[in-house]
Amino acid sequence: MCAERLKSFGELDLSRQILQALSEMGFEEPSPIQKAAIPLALEGVDLIGQAQTGTGKTAAFGIPICEKANPRFQAVQALILTPTRELAVQVSEEINKIGRYRQVRPLPIYGGQSIERQIRALRHGRSQVVVGTPGRVLDHLNRGTLKLQHVKMVVLDEADEMLDMGFVDDIESILKQVPTEGRQMMLFSATMPPEIRKLAQRYMNDPKSVAVSRDELTVPLIEQVFYETRERIKVDALCRIIDMEEIGQAIIFCRTKRGVDELVGALEARGYFADGLHGDLSQQQRDRVMRRFREGKVELLVATDVAARGLDIDNVTHVINFDIPQDPESYVHRIGRTGRAGRKGQAITLISPREYRQLRSIERLIKSRIVRKDLPTISDVSERQAENLKNQIVKILQKSHLGNYRSIVGPLLEEYDSIDVAAAALKFAVEGVDEQPDEDDEFSFGNTGAAPGMVRLFMNIGRVQQVKPQDIVRWIADESGIPGNIIGMINIYDRFTFVEVPEEHANRVLSCMHQNFIKGRKVNVEPAKARR
Repeated sequence: MCAERLKSFGELDLSRQILQALSEMGFEEPSPIQKAAIPLALEGVDLIGQAQTGTGKTAAFGIPICEKANPRFQAVQALILTPTRELAVQVSEEINKIGRYRQVRPLPIYGGQSIERQIRALRHGRSQVVVGTPGRVLDHLNRGTLKLQHVKMVVLDEADEMLDMGFVDDIESILKQVPTEGRQMMLFSATMPPEIRKLAQRYMNDPKSVAVSRDELTVPLIEQVFYETRERIKVDALCRIIDMEEIGQAIIFCRTKRGVDELVGALEARGYFADGLHGDLSQQQRDRVMRRFREGKVELLVATDVAARGLDIDNVTHVINFDIPQDPESYVHRIGRTGRAGRKGQAITLISPREYRQLRSIERLIKSRIVRKDLPTISDVSERQAENLKNQIVKILQKSHLGNYRSIVGPLLEEYDSIDVAAAALKFAVEGVDEQPDEDDEFSFGNTGAAPGMVRLFMNIGRVQQVKPQDIVRWIADESGIPGNIIGMINIYDRFTFVEVPEEHANRVLSCMHQNFIKGRKVNVEPAKARR
């Protein structure tokens, strides 16, 4: 099949189990390196792939390995060599996801981890794929704890880095112990120095070469920044960023269809006007979402890469990469959705510490540094909102169309302090009518049986789930962003827990915590009933 015409993984000769895993991982369409490499790899030919980190090359060799490995044969059938232990773990995790329904199991082996644990895992014999660094793989071979006599597939991932790190002799020693008959070898490298070509000539059989072409795309009017955040507070981090930015309309990119749906739900629960766009929508649903976005009824459009293709909207002020893209080219295409028609735009990317490699690949492609910014705190957001409110009031005062309202304010000033009147008017404008029940109402929100100034919350999780006070503190602090040291009394029982939080933060804690997960369980959080 011609790689250029390949539009979906379903067009490849893949098992139902692999296709199911790819669908759940959110893979909608093969990336350029996957389009070029997977059909050849499935045919069993030797392959040289020139591709950077972050182009989707792990799946380019991982999918064929998981498809061709025999899960019923308890022996190592594929060996993947990587330059670093971080990459070994990353590749192993990807192989585990791809092969989960075919029961293909990877085992990462690398320095810095207990070799005894690795020896036990190898002796257990359940792993069909070993992913390791050359030094540790060679160590196991010398000990006799790793057997390669049944290996049919060998991958050298980021071969140029392994050579730069001085692993060439180790690699050759390992390759000499892999049977040559029926062996398929795949080599992936960002560059092709002479040493790699010599290695290919010595150990590969008539290899086919594939490469990802890189168009030099520049986006001079787009400010590009990134924020580092942890996965468990990612949604809250996004909300703080949105609250700090002057966003007209934004497109937020997620890696998977499920991620789009979950993020839309989380944003709507926090009061944002959001809608989703992904491949499972019918054309009618897609048209409705796009019409609402163009009319300004939706401020945040959450989408996958495939679903966002062909969008041509001039007033998008921000593109936000909630998930860093799978390959650097996708980043360029994503951020091109803002800064249209000569306007300025901003591209924001959220990353975890382990995603810096992908970020650096993007920077190499765009030949520019992406500026790091510190994640705004709750205090930063509050100050920004107060400043925005003050600016809006100044604009109203400057227009001076206040006649009808002066007649209301006049009598109030005769009875109340002028600052209190202005503050009450602001509170009404921002929060609406104060429907808080009287304090003497035994079951009101203000009387949950908590200490003065606090609200007692009920959670349907307790000792049975092995919950400890530090779990509750960390969970609330990470998800809602409030300092852990202001959380009050915590009482944990067998199947439920009571926790006190400051009254001014109670609504935020409720919105962030309710229906969230702790210890793998979805938790209900609600105001406790006052104790009699």
